[in-house]
Amino acid sequence: MPHFIDVILPIPLEKSYTYKISGTEAKFLSVGMRVAVPFGKSKIYTGIVYKIHNVNPLNYEAKDIHQILDDMPLVTGDQLRFWEWMSGYYMCTMGEVMRSALPSAFILESETIVSKNLGANIDEGILNDDEFLVHEALHYRSSLKIEDIMGILGKKNVFSVIKSLLEKNVILVQEEIFDKYVPKLVRFVKLRPEYASHDSLRQLMETLSKAHKQRDVVMALFSISAKTKKPVKVSELLNESGATSSIIKTLVDKNILEEFYIQTDRVDYSVQGENDSKQLNEHQSKALEEIKTSFDIHNVVMMHGVTSSGKTEIFVKLILETVAKGQQVLYLLPEIALTTQLVRRLRAYFGDMMSVFHSRYSSHERVEVWYNVLNGKQKASVVLGARSSVFLPFQNLGLVIVDEEHETSYKQFDPAPRYHARDAAIVLAHSFKAKTLLGSATPSLESYYNVKQQKYGLVELHRRFNNVLMPDIELVDLKDKYKRKRMKGLFSDRMIEEMELALNDGRQIILFQNRRGFSPIVECRVCGHSPQCINCDVSLTYHQYRNQLRCHYCGYNTVMVQNCQACGSVDLDNKGFGTEQIEEQVKALFPAQKVGRMDLDTTRGKFGYEKIITAFEQQEIDILVGTQMLTKGLDFRNVKLVGIMNADHLLNFPDFRAHERSFQLMSQVSGRAGRTDVRGKVLIQTYNPHHQILQQVSTNSYAEMYADQMVERQNFKYPPVYRLIKLTLRHNDYGRVNMGAEWFARSLRQMFAANVLGPEFPPVPRIRNQYHINILVKLPPEISLVKTKEAIAKIHNSFMSIKDFRAIRVIINVDNY
Repeated sequence: MPHFIDVILPIPLEKSYTYKISGTEAKFLSVGMRVAVPFGKSKIYTGIVYKIHNVNPLNYEAKDIHQILDDMPLVTGDQLRFWEWMSGYYMCTMGEVMRSALPSAFILESETIVSKNLGANIDEGILNDDEFLVHEALHYRSSLKIEDIMGILGKKNVFSVIKSLLEKNVILVQEEIFDKYVPKLVRFVKLRPEYASHDSLRQLMETLSKAHKQRDVVMALFSISAKTKKPVKVSELLNESGATSSIIKTLVDKNILEEFYIQTDRVDYSVQGENDSKQLNEHQSKALEEIKTSFDIHNVVMMHGVTSSGKTEIFVKLILETVAKGQQVLYLLPEIALTTQLVRRLRAYFGDMMSVFHSRYSSHERVEVWYNVLNGKQKASVVLGARSSVFLPFQNLGLVIVDEEHETSYKQFDPAPRYHARDAAIVLAHSFKAKTLLGSATPSLESYYNVKQQKYGLVELHRRFNNVLMPDIELVDLKDKYKRKRMKGLFSDRMIEEMELALNDGRQIILFQNRRGFSPIVECRVCGHSPQCINCDVSLTYHQYRNQLRCHYCGYNTVMVQNCQACGSVDLDNKGFGTEQIEEQVKALFPAQKVGRMDLDTTRGKFGYEKIITAFEQQEIDILVGTQMLTKGLDFRNVKLVGIMNADHLLNFPDFRAHERSFQLMSQVSGRAGRTDVRGKVLIQTYNPHHQILQQVSTNSYAEMYADQMVERQNFKYPPVYRLIKLTLRHNDYGRVNMGAEWFARSLRQMFAANVLGPEFPPVPRIRNQYHINILVKLPPEISLVKTKEAIAKIHNSFMSIKDFRAIRVIINVDNY
């Protein structure tokens, strides 16, 4: 009987692909294992075994697999069911989910291997210089990779050389698969068994009496072994003895020491700290009991606690109880910056029971966390991570915590799957019959709406920890300040006055502006021209520290212009301001203070966040200027003043969620102030101090904001009352994408009538030389989401079958919020 497997490939295929296997392979293989399989003309991919069966595919001849890559399944059955849900719900392929779910080290790609053609008689006279260099290199090495040839020739494009060598029969080319993950091995040494007795050891020391350095190493080895009773690392022995690696090697060569290697994780969080979490106060204890009671009725509970109310300590109590039952915990955070600070707090409680998983870790480090979770190791009992953590192979998940659940960072926009980690985490927890706790000081309207619909439980915490007062929020009217000439650059007299008071008290300051760079627009005062990106329909942002104009959409950059590119005038003006310009002005106003900046430009490195946050915590920075990274739950104990430099561009953003997001952002950044005994102060600079949202922020009226926004959402048919599916069409030809969008929208209207908006070009219609045009489908509560998706999928298939539209890329974004 023939045996076959269906394989998920990490490419956007609508179906899994079937391969032929032998009877022996069928007995060995399990669902979830990786296999290397041929696909296309010569490419080899890593695939995941999805099904094992005996049914021959009807439309094509099944190929043999290349090789089996695992001894045990890498992906669990629960994960595959989760992938199926994500593929169906977010309208993407299983291959796209696989590509997003697995660390890149697991998705092995074929590499081109060039070897010498031993059976050919080669006339070296017919080879040009580049060809001869490759031919000569193959005399000394049996094979070369493409990157090796690039290095030998000192050029990137080497395919013409390879093609020519193939035509001249000089080389052979093959595709080979390589495992990218390399375990980290730590080198240890011990004394050989023959020196274990007292007499043999004394003889050894006499033998080494003239080799003082070697004798010192042996003595140091004894000293460390006696203290720790553990294997001795070579690095530790070198530090203790002051010897060099060559001395260790000599002792190994003399058969005095024996070396061995132990595989270890690259990231170690085992730190001895306090074993018990802090004592909860009366309000926290009450909230904890309410959460447990609510969990008896609801699988999902929303914890609405004001900033600095001590939500993390309540989370810790719940985690300790879950871990004590032998279950795993997933603690989701929206921002990598938050993991930096929270890791230090949590490892005191959990030590080596905690693992961290996010994109700033190397591929090897993520693989190690994956294996620890898969094997149910104690060091992966608590997983702290960003949105991609929902894809880990949990075995016994008992609790999911989604901190700062309102954050937009939980939504992935590109590439597919375009999932929302909060919603995905709820589905993941449900599959394990686990509980989900959502935490936020400013819950999203969607989650709070579910509370009101009694789908989620609700627990509220209205008081800050230790009864610290909420910060005093003051609105500063910029129009009035400019009129009265009470501005120094970007700073009002009130802002400067409060900054001086805070600094004189020895306190720190946070200044918030959600725009990086020096100035978003450089404009000619004579003709009004401003430099534009060559790839996108957007002005270039001026970055002073590099003297560059940069595009924040595609990364294009050029040196700062000295003359207007239109009229040649030298009279150029900067419009608007970003974090760089604020930093410069603060340094001029307060030259004696240390000023830091935290935005995408200063946190690019792996430890970029950690360096800035640690410096601010240790009060090495007096004034920290930053973007929205500063708003996300960071805990700074010495901050007295928070300044929001300009609230208006948040409020006037062209998005139906702009007012909700503005309230959340300003409330969150305000919550960084006065988290200890001194009451904090928040100054919000604005041209419109009477704006409804600003008034609600100043009085911390979440309920009022929710009520107002829900009336608008109901009137204009937006989430959470209606569901949203956004379709974006992309192509480099304006006419074609416009025509395609009109066809698509017309087809949608035949089914959904007035519930279709668009097509409409967004505020920035061209990005990376691709024109974008959007269509919105609004779904009333009574319309089936599943049937809607099926209808959209049919229209999409019809669209792709039209020759003129085949090159247009259609991106479907379900729940576009």
